[in-house]
Amino acid sequence: MQQLLTPYTRQIEKFAWWDEAFTEQELNWLQQKAKEAVEEAYIGRVNNENKKDKNVRSTKLNWIFIEPNNAWVFDKLSHIVSSINAEHFGFELTGFGEPIQLSHYDETQQSHYKWHVDFGSPGPSRKLSIVLQLSDPADYEGGQLQLFTNSDVTNIPKKRGLITIFPSYTLHQVTPVIKGTRQTLVSWISGPPFK
Repeated sequence: MQQLLTPYTRQIEKFAWWDEAFTEQELNWLQQKAKEAVEEAYIGRVNNENKKDKNVRSTKLNWIFIEPNNAWVFDKLSHIVSSINAEHFGFELTGFGEPIQLSHYDETQQSHYKWHVDFGSPGPSRKLSIVLQLSDPADYEGGQLQLFTNSDVTNIPKKRGLITIFPSYTLHQVTPVIKGTRQTLVSWISGPPFK
């Protein structure tokens, strides 16, 4: 008779936070880049074309690519994600598979992004999602980042400089911005497909 091994299990956290990683000067630089966003956001790709639907997502985007003058952003986030992953998730990760996204939400469009997951789209296998709040919460109303974990909706605190990290398969949304503007940095860490 064969003895079966008891599988090793580990509690995967729903999300984790990191605060005060970026200086005011760094946050200002990133926020300005987000405010300069002009690309209309899309919700996915169909037949190699970006699919847009303003009922689902209404946001402007800008991008940071891995280049010498931007390396500090990737370096800082790499350190944070490695630490958070080791403590809370334990995922097998390989790094940034895509540029960093800067998002600009505006009251004139009631910018929003309805419930979605970051996982499962063509391209690199996203495993962790990162959201860095660039705006001061006094600068806008609405624009609440919400995570749906189990049967609960969690409202992420609106704090400038707060980084929220969660598994990319987590359902999440940004409610409409009804006053002012909101800017964020969003990035994804890739790895081998989940097994």
